[in-house]
Amino acid sequence: MVEIERKFLVNSWNFINESHNSNKITQGYLNSSAERTVRIRLKNKDAFITVKGKSNSSGTTRFEWEKKIDYNEASQLLELCEDFVISKTRYLVKNGQHEFEIDVFHGENEGLIIAEIELKDENEAFAKPDWLGEEVTGQIEYYNSYIAKKPYKLWK
Repeated sequence: MVEIERKFLVNSWNFINESHNSNKITQGYLNSSAERTVRIRLKNKDAFITVKGKSNSSGTTRFEWEKKIDYNEASQLLELCEDFVISKTRYLVKNGQHEFEIDVFHGENEGLIIAEIELKDENEAFAKPDWLGEEVTGQIEYYNSYIAKKPYKLWK
């Protein structure tokens, strides 16, 4: 139940042509403290509750627990969430033995596109596609829990 991932900004829309799947996601945070986050997510017709622990010093590794829950109950829990609810489309792109998840944010976070890759080891090598931009792993402002409080449109 440990998640190891790296995050990157995306510098072009070329990933769209490589995508093999996409999902609409709505999510909010019941708790977004520095020590833990509790997230409610609607993904297509499914719903989940996720608890994530504090990241390690590099920002790549943290505890993660997720469980599928009733969609209607999750919809009601979203109404209790802090600040802004996030809306995004997630595109999946295979990359060798890995898969990138590219989140294109909507609403108050329009203009922000972040790619994530999950790894087995913090230092695991992977191919970097041409559309992959600056690494933002461990930069708190690119965590979903942060942009739920301070949306991207307010950064400028």
